[in-house]
Amino acid sequence: MENSNSRRNAMKVMAGSAAAAMGLSLSNRVEAAEKQLVGLKGKINHSVCRWCYGSIPLEDFLKASKEMGISSIDLLSLEEIPMAKKHDLTCAMVMPTTKDWGITKGWNRTENHEKMIEFYTKTIDETSKLGMTNLIVFSGNREGMNDEKGMKNCAEGLKKLMSHAEKKKVTLVMELLNSKVDHKDYMCDHTKWGVDLAKMIGSERFKLLYDIYHMQIMEGDVIRNIKDYNPYIAHYHTGGVPGRNEIDETQELYYPAIMKAIVNTGYKGHVAQEFIPIRADKLASLKQGITICDV
Repeated sequence: MENSNSRRNAMKVMAGSAAAAMGLSLSNRVEAAEKQLVGLKGKINHSVCRWCYGSIPLEDFLKASKEMGISSIDLLSLEEIPMAKKHDLTCAMVMPTTKDWGITKGWNRTENHEKMIEFYTKTIDETSKLGMTNLIVFSGNREGMNDEKGMKNCAEGLKKLMSHAEKKKVTLVMELLNSKVDHKDYMCDHTKWGVDLAKMIGSERFKLLYDIYHMQIMEGDVIRNIKDYNPYIAHYHTGGVPGRNEIDETQELYYPAIMKAIVNTGYKGHVAQEFIPIRADKLASLKQGITICDV
């Protein structure tokens, strides 16, 4: 692999032609030129979830991702982000480092709010200092609570963070997960529930992570929901259904059509591959996924 600085300088030279005529900023011209170099079309900003490739040392994974034209690594901890930045990669979805809060224990319990607000206030500050803009949050499990009460509880707690998130320009993004296969009893398991929560909170700094794999399992109608609810979506994850493996012809979703629907909404964020590769060459599977989604 060539030196990243010399590669970056070459990109700056390449970026001065057609992209300049389009009125793009220098950083956007460089990004467009890099995608052109690796054969990507540039309509989708590609990311990948780190945890699916945990067997590959982080620095090796960052280098390989960069070479594929990927511009972000999802779900890095705050401690890992500086290494990503060293390789000129961002983190389009930050995963806070905590053992106290997560998928099963989240914002739908008012007894959690005081400590969670303290924790997330600090994490918003740290996310902002690193120049990142999306921070993941979770509803928590139902544990017998009805969805209406859970929504009100989530809104009550999250509203107390919104002014700080708005000030720091950090978006709190609640992930939509399936409660049928992978995350039994999780509350934020339908798009409409998440959208209604976003409306209740009423801030542009609260949005949803639309996980295509999870929502195909729970409700299907993926393209229609993307079209209808795109103003409330900050981020996308992929995954093959069933099994959450490679997103090729071995599964039921047709990702090129889904990606075209996302592009047609005017979405400018990242789409992150979050499938678990089952083939021996994991990076080849990742490259295949990027190619499939590069519409």
